[in-house]
Amino acid sequence: MPDGVLPRGGNALADAVRELYRAGQTDYALDPIVLMDARGEPIGRIAEGDAVIFCCRRGEREIQLTEAFAEPGFDRFPRVDFRDLMFVILTLYHEKFKDLPIAFAPTKIADTLGEIVSRANLRQLRVAESEKYAHVTFFFNGGNNQPFAGEEDVRVPSLRGIPFDQAPGSSLPQVVDAVLRGIQARYDLIVTNFANGDVIGHTANRDAKIECAEIVDAQLGQVVRAAIAADYVVMITADHGNLEVMTNADGTPHVAHTTNPVPFVLIDPRAPARADLRDGKLADLAPTILSALGIAQPDAMEGAPLTRVYDWSGKRRVLLVILDGWGIGKRDDTNPIFLARTPAWDDPLRRYPSSQLQAAGDAVGLKAGKAGNSEAGHLNIGAGRVVLQDDVRLDRAMQDGSFYTNEIFLRAIRQTKERGASLHLIGLLTEKSSHGSMDYPLALLKMAKVNGLSQVYLHVIFDGRSTEPRSAPALLEKLEKQVEEIGVGQIVSGVGRGIALDRDGNYNKTKRAYDALVFGTT
Repeated sequence: MPDGVLPRGGNALADAVRELYRAGQTDYALDPIVLMDARGEPIGRIAEGDAVIFCCRRGEREIQLTEAFAEPGFDRFPRVDFRDLMFVILTLYHEKFKDLPIAFAPTKIADTLGEIVSRANLRQLRVAESEKYAHVTFFFNGGNNQPFAGEEDVRVPSLRGIPFDQAPGSSLPQVVDAVLRGIQARYDLIVTNFANGDVIGHTANRDAKIECAEIVDAQLGQVVRAAIAADYVVMITADHGNLEVMTNADGTPHVAHTTNPVPFVLIDPRAPARADLRDGKLADLAPTILSALGIAQPDAMEGAPLTRVYDWSGKRRVLLVILDGWGIGKRDDTNPIFLARTPAWDDPLRRYPSSQLQAAGDAVGLKAGKAGNSEAGHLNIGAGRVVLQDDVRLDRAMQDGSFYTNEIFLRAIRQTKERGASLHLIGLLTEKSSHGSMDYPLALLKMAKVNGLSQVYLHVIFDGRSTEPRSAPALLEKLEKQVEEIGVGQIVSGVGRGIALDRDGNYNKTKRAYDALVFGTT
């Protein structure tokens, strides 16, 4: 092609994808594809001094690739030690990335449960294994990194180097030991997360799911007995559903979060009669806990106590147990919790008052009908109000135009232009997914055009989940037309979602995506 003429990357990559289809590959697992110039050199590689905007928003699938670019001391595979690469993420999908430029950083929430308890000069303890530690600290505290005065945080290391379903108990015994010590130490408020239900719920191992429920039950029994003996009010709930569903409608293993409600059980060793509980949502938990502690609910908390009229017999100590991923499912063989032997769980349900809490969709600040997740769950529990989540915030920003004035995006564009460097946009090739869409890169291309930045490269991740099978070529050609209409940008690489967004610790897959982006190798 003539010098200075850019190849139409979308069309070239579409042809390459069709070749991979003929070789038997699918969108989800497509090998990396890299656009080459007339000399056979890769176009649009990420280099020192450039800026990258990772246009995916959800998190668990984005972590490994983000680590490769931005985590100090990363040693999973050889990488370029970038000294001056601006790597922007859309949302904070893991607390380890809190120091990166975050376009839609979590809103700092004031007057959370932890802050109010601290102001009352009470002592509080948070306990979780590392898989969920950020949820009982950072997220529970409304996006605050530092513990409040009087707050002690205990992080129990999660197991490493072994598949989750091979150790359904994970580090739960150590979590329980820390909780038992907290009860002995008479903390006023103890918050603990049992991670197992969610971690094992994401696997396809039927036996591991049933065993997980039984292990959680046994450990739950220990802490409940100890708390009752110490005159604690015990509240048991979950942040979202997952474990309670074994299979999908077509019989395949169910490995995702659900929209099911979660349980709320109130155990008060002083109660002469059963409390009158109402159904509610996760945001009602903080007001309920404050009521038991004898602390006035702040105006900022929009939730309401789940106890209609209740005499706590004075100020009490409270243990809140969050069974991660422990939703309310059917009472049949599709529910691992129902199939498991769970006497410690069944007994409180018979003997003590219980209700149901909404933990998904707009009840926790997500889109209506969307499954809950741990971040939303713990934010809502700790905040005592419905907290808008990232997908809703981003959609609203696109609708009201504030996306185009986002200061983090503008800084990345202006810095790139001043340096004469390149801006790289990594996005999911889909029109609708919980992880994002091409709407974000296209909007950023428009911003680059307005601000006079011409050197912009698009790196697409083929979806294969929210798109029709074998639809990638048509989507690439459509994207190519949209890019041409904007007048800025070039599509230069693509790779399957199962490779670029691996979430199972297979860093060999992550390396393939990284090498394509940085070295142009496939």
